[in-house]
Amino acid sequence: MNTEWSGYHRDKDQLRAEIWSSLKQNNASIGEPFGHIPNFVGAEKAAELLVNLPIWQHAKAIKCNPDSPQIPVRLRALQDGKRLYMAVPRLTDHRCFVELTAEDLHSRNIPLAEAAIARKALACGKLVSFAEMEPIDLVIVGCVTVTRNGGRTGKGAGFADLELAMLTEFGLVQIDTPIVTTVHPLQIVADSRLPMQAHDWALNWIVTAEEVIETNTTYPRPIGLNWDSIRPEQLEQIPILRKLREQLTNNK
Repeated sequence: MNTEWSGYHRDKDQLRAEIWSSLKQNNASIGEPFGHIPNFVGAEKAAELLVNLPIWQHAKAIKCNPDSPQIPVRLRALQDGKRLYMAVPRLTDHRCFVELTAEDLHSRNIPLAEAAIARKALACGKLVSFAEMEPIDLVIVGCVTVTRNGGRTGKGAGFADLELAMLTEFGLVQIDTPIVTTVHPLQIVADSRLPMQAHDWALNWIVTAEEVIETNTTYPRPIGLNWDSIRPEQLEQIPILRKLREQLTNNK
């Protein structure tokens, strides 16, 4: 089954299709997994394990993906008084992150559980530019499949990698900022099954409903945007990328 982002990497396409099928066949997904960061049975329990980790407890500002399986993570971030940043889906705005805090939501009588849902967050959060953001202490990304040595892939659109690269360019994500995901155990595959490329960001932690995995990844972390790996349609569709490209060209 092809998705909107099929065709960029055949092996990853095949692996995603396999994982989506496995989740569906084993009744491990909530809703239709194909073409999505799949919502999974046990997402709430995985979030509970995550919030018990020191990397969570020490974090004041968290960046989290907008997908359904991470709703419990976003809710706990707000409940725990953390500043929550969520990317605007497809990065279609120059101010491509939404900022949410429990203090602001309470002052406007907006339930935290409502604000944890992506479409509601876009309506009730504050759109911010990179210059308006605080340094991020912990990053949560959505994944279709992962490996125990830190390999990951999402739907294939490349948004997570772009977001992290841009945040790094602006000094908001550091070389040691932990990157974590919550997934179903069926989403974990053998290390050799998932090829990682130079622009791919690896995971430091994987959390399921059953275990916490510290990957101790040896994959090198990108140091910013890799313009050679940015596809023409990404430049066309993502305004902030075009703006950054123009700034770099003008500064030369």
